[in-house]
Amino acid sequence: MKAIQVKGAHNLVEVEVEKAELKSPTDVLVKVKRVGICGTDMHIYHGTNPLATLPRVVGHEVAGEVVAVGKEVDKLKKGDHVVIEPISYCGSCYACRKGRPNVCSNLSVFGVHEDGGLREYIVLSEKQLHLVNKSLSWDDIVLAEPYTIGAQATWRGNVEKGDSVLIQGAGPIGICILKLAKMKGASVMMTDLNEERLQFAKESGADAVVHAGREDVRTRVKEWTNREGVNIVIDAVCLPSTFELSVDVVSQAGNIVVLGFDERPASIPQLPITKKEVTITGSRLQTNQFSTIVQYLNEGKLSHNGLITHKFPFSRVQEAFDFIENHPEQVRKAVITLND
Repeated sequence: MKAIQVKGAHNLVEVEVEKAELKSPTDVLVKVKRVGICGTDMHIYHGTNPLATLPRVVGHEVAGEVVAVGKEVDKLKKGDHVVIEPISYCGSCYACRKGRPNVCSNLSVFGVHEDGGLREYIVLSEKQLHLVNKSLSWDDIVLAEPYTIGAQATWRGNVEKGDSVLIQGAGPIGICILKLAKMKGASVMMTDLNEERLQFAKESGADAVVHAGREDVRTRVKEWTNREGVNIVIDAVCLPSTFELSVDVVSQAGNIVVLGFDERPASIPQLPITKKEVTITGSRLQTNQFSTIVQYLNEGKLSHNGLITHKFPFSRVQEAFDFIENHPEQVRKAVITLND
């Protein structure tokens, strides 16, 4: 069985791996149809992801078709279309007991800590698979996992109807957050350095956009909010400077949501956090968001709708990674197609 493996920094190879087979009565064998490439995969490829171990088969945004099921599987059957929930957890640590398995002390992420979806077939436990309508395109449903990231960020930020939200970064995750924030009834401003991405953000529902390289974000926020500040800032750029800006522009009693893994320190004074009683939270992966996102997909409330700009067959994975690396301004989301 063919798989794509990152052996080291900038070392991506096609390898033969053991054929995927059912080993547990709760296992499900899935034929992989689509794999989205995200920033995490690129960071692993660059050797800069602090959480991944190598060599590694990457890919955690996965959609596929059920080929076989174990004897104790009762919610899925051969021929079903599914999306992958890419986390497994212990169920007993403090985070799991608090209902936050996404930050389990023994967390294992598919495609990061264990081999992921860039292979012809995969086997996972039934609990990690979510049934979707067969009428939906593979291109729509492969975005389920990124949409759960957006759902998690808006949940962690306590986004509600009538709130003003600043999303820093109009890349794929920023757009997913935008769509979920709009569904909650918020008004959304987005920033980026790329004009095309800002235009797509407008087309996707953003109420205001700011080119952070040409305009002063602080001034625009004051104008947009009548000097109140934004109620929620969600940082999908994840630089020390964007974190610092978040504290400056958030309103009294506001929320700041941080998605980044940047290990460099930011210079954040305590006074504005205390004075405004700001809540700062991290957002990682997702907590019980898949059922909601699958429902939205099934109801047609979410789709790729232009978010996928490039598709490459499995035989051209290296070309896909090279294109994303060399032309990031042209790529919203690239996906790998398999078994078509």
